[in-house]
Amino acid sequence: MPRLSAGERREQLAEAAIRVMIRDGVAETTTRAVVTEAGVPLGAFHYCFRSKEELFQTVIERIMERNLPPADLVHPGGATPHEAIRALLRAYWAQVVARPDEHLLTYEVTQYALRRPGLADVARRQYRHYLDVNRAHLEAMAEAAGLAWTVDLPVLARHGLGVLDGLTLTWLIDRDDAQALAALDEYARYLASVAVRRP
Repeated sequence: MPRLSAGERREQLAEAAIRVMIRDGVAETTTRAVVTEAGVPLGAFHYCFRSKEELFQTVIERIMERNLPPADLVHPGGATPHEAIRALLRAYWAQVVARPDEHLLTYEVTQYALRRPGLADVARRQYRHYLDVNRAHLEAMAEAAGLAWTVDLPVLARHGLGVLDGLTLTWLIDRDDAQALAALDEYARYLASVAVRRP
């Protein structure tokens, strides 16, 4: 077996944890199950992670990172603000649809963490991370589309998180693609209404 760096080993264990959590549920995920899935000794876990809480946080961040829209998304020349925003949101949504089990897992981790005093901060950090990522995404969206927001960015990020989080959970429950895309397009229209072209 090739020797992996600490970073590569963390990645290996985080991916193993995601597979175990999806297969067996968060409550049934133990460090032993994770190292068995990864095919590494138990000591490797303790070398890479200080706690199960840190592993959970890494899992959430890993899922979030790979479900962002492609950074190199290009808008057609002459696109309206609504068209540009809609394209970015649809690129994000394609990632949701491609990995539904991972998105379902994020909700399960949140609920599990909130019910356990020792893990409650995982849920708080999870949603702080979501807000930070959503804010950065809105900044990148505005930059890519040549726009500026007329709403205070922290407020817009919280609003957007509520919309996208709710849309994702609703879609995970009913899998109504047409309604999900219609609602996403409505959010794009809202964002276009609070955006102005940069001079």
